Amino acid sequence: MKRVRWIPALLAAALLAGCTSPLSKDSKEVVTQTKDDSESTIIPNTTIDGQYYRTLLPYKESASRGLIVSNIYSNYDIREAESGLTRISRKMYDPEKYFFQEGQYLDKDTLTSWLARSNQDELGLNPSDKGLTPTQRAKKAPIYLAHIVEQDYLTQSGKNKVKLSGISIGLALNSVYYYQKEDFGATYDEPIKDDVLEAKGKTIAKQVVQRLRAIEGLANVPITVGLFKQSARGEIIPGTYIAYSEVGEGKTTLKDWKELKETYLLFPMSNPSDQYREVNDNFKAFKEKINGYFTNSANIIGTGYYTQDKVQSLKIEIPIKFYGSSEITGFTQFASSEVLKQFPKDLRVELSVTSVNGPEALIVKESNATETYIHLYNE
Repeated sequence: MKRVRWIPALLAAALLAGCTSPLSKDSKEVVTQTKDDSESTIIPNTTIDGQYYRTLLPYKESASRGLIVSNIYSNYDIREAESGLTRISRKMYDPEKYFFQEGQYLDKDTLTSWLARSNQDELGLNPSDKGLTPTQRAKKAPIYLAHIVEQDYLTQSGKNKVKLSGISIGLALNSVYYYQKEDFGATYDEPIKDDVLEAKGKTIAKQVVQRLRAIEGLANVPITVGLFKQSARGEIIPGTYIAYSEVGEGKTTLKDWKELKETYLLFPMSNPSDQYREVNDNFKAFKEKINGYFTNSANIIGTGYYTQDKVQSLKIEIPIKFYGSSEITGFTQFASSEVLKQFPKDLRVELSVTSVNGPEALIVKESNATETYIHLYNE
């Protein structure tokens, strides 16, 4: 049996937001200056390795909390719009020096106003549809901007103080515009071309930066902006960030945009291209072994994350019937050994075992690891 380590059930949420591990005994109490008053907060000294941000305690929720759920199609896109922006932020804001905080400057009212059409709200960033029929609207003036994600990055400033030292903005853009020709009628879809989407996103980004500079407290901080392309409705893989840029302290002009070549792929594939064939073959071999364990085959799905055509990680979901804790323990041990046997050593693999009762087990193999980490939820 591979080494067993307890992994918190909220690991996914912690990794998404860049949260810390439990507070250490050496945590410092500091004072952070806000635009309204001074308030006490705590900086944990403990981190989850070097790539995740520490967060200030007590944890501050986003000023627009909850709005993302109604604006972005799927949970897959919600998670990626946030975690992908954190990945971009690490290029500018070193996790060893910066602390993460959910966005505190763009509240619900502000975002609702900015996300509107320009003929519905004078601050609306989406195009006017005045005088257009539903079909004309879909082709000439679709909703491009679906949501804005804000993340704040702070640094320690002198003794017992922290300050805002950077802000990241993710512009979630629609890759497909959905509309109805009549009330309660059929829903139609109009794909938005990639070049049009990117061009519109960059134009909106310029306006957003100018508006951010006018907000108290944001006149001089560096700003990073990413363009996130949402997946179509019903997709079970998330969209990705396609480009990002940055604005220096006190500046209002975005620097040269950097293209991002990221993609998520669903496995198994029926006819993979050469760059995906090896992982696809590995996954099919793994699936065959897992199905051989059960009398009925399991509906196993894998999601691979690629950058620059190179696979970075693979997440696998295995739904099973619940037979009992002993059998689940045995299966988890078997699946753990097959993860090590079937996949390349340098590939990070995360495997979730679920039943009708919810999550049953989590198996994680880090890149280049020789053993897996296992968590049994009900043990």
